[in-house]
Amino acid sequence: MPLPPARVVRAVEGLRTGLQRLARKLAPAPFSLLEMVQGAMLSQAVYAAAELRVAEALRDGPLPADRLAERVGAHPETLQRLMRLLASNGIFAERKGGGFELSPMGAALLEDAPMSMRGIAVLMGHPIHWEDWSHFVDAVRSGEPSLPKLRGMTAFEFLEAKPEYGEVFMKGMGAMSTTETEPILAAYDFSGFGTVVDFCAGRGELLAGILKKSPGVRGILSDPRVGENGAADYLAEQGVADRCEVVAADLFGPVPEGGDAYVLKHIVHDWPEEQALEILRNVRAAMRPDGRLLLMEMVVPDKPNAAHASKLVDLWLMLLVGGKERTAVQYGELLAKAGFRLERVVQTPAAISVVEASLR
Repeated sequence: MPLPPARVVRAVEGLRTGLQRLARKLAPAPFSLLEMVQGAMLSQAVYAAAELRVAEALRDGPLPADRLAERVGAHPETLQRLMRLLASNGIFAERKGGGFELSPMGAALLEDAPMSMRGIAVLMGHPIHWEDWSHFVDAVRSGEPSLPKLRGMTAFEFLEAKPEYGEVFMKGMGAMSTTETEPILAAYDFSGFGTVVDFCAGRGELLAGILKKSPGVRGILSDPRVGENGAADYLAEQGVADRCEVVAADLFGPVPEGGDAYVLKHIVHDWPEEQALEILRNVRAAMRPDGRLLLMEMVVPDKPNAAHASKLVDLWLMLLVGGKERTAVQYGELLAKAGFRLERVVQTPAAISVVEASLR
């Protein structure tokens, strides 16, 4: 099913946000606030269902609560109460004769769903993630990320030191990233470039999508972990390995040369300005004079009170690493300091945008 244009998605999002605000205005303000505050508990309920793999148990059809409990290894009455709450929020469906079945949202908790949300559900409910957020107010007070103080190391070092949680974290991030690939490909035309360099690209899901959609384009995938993250195998599975070179490159080291376009997806937002500028200047040194820099980032809308996912992710970055989401104006200022000129911001049907820049 083709994705609708970004302007249509924005219109629908605006309508949905307006209806949500109207619903909150129709209820007494304290009750509306209470509902929002209790959202943290709903996240834990979704986490429990994801951990128990309830969606997997319902894959083949509806089940009564006792049979479902037997399948997932849970207490029947307790599970029934959990499922009752989730069904009332549309995450599963409760049948009139008893028992539960998958809904479209529940099906998204299947591990092999096309855009599986199981990874992010497990991350959002993980005890370590909750412990991180319990120190969020410290970040607001100090203006510095609280995780390094809590853990005694940076967020990236912590993920390396705790490989089990690191895997949970990366799967959660991967689930979010997967939802952005098709919207980017629908909104931005890469076919005019000869070679696209995807810098710190992981295993290369976006680059593989670019190469499949634009047969005349060649790719260079760079990442510090290319020897262990399965990038070469993934590109081969996608049928684009013959048009893509895989190279190891450190985030703060030299950038592969020879690209007409340099893609940095969710890289710049992870870092305070000094480090972000270092990364951008390294890219600038590798670019051709007529090349393009393409930052794939959530761009915070300038409109006051506008609802946007970037505003929540911005707080997460504040907490963990001291990074930030930026407005278009702020991206223009940052890029100028690194020797670039902001050309345009291309919205996609998702929350992510393509920030396109050229050399000054």
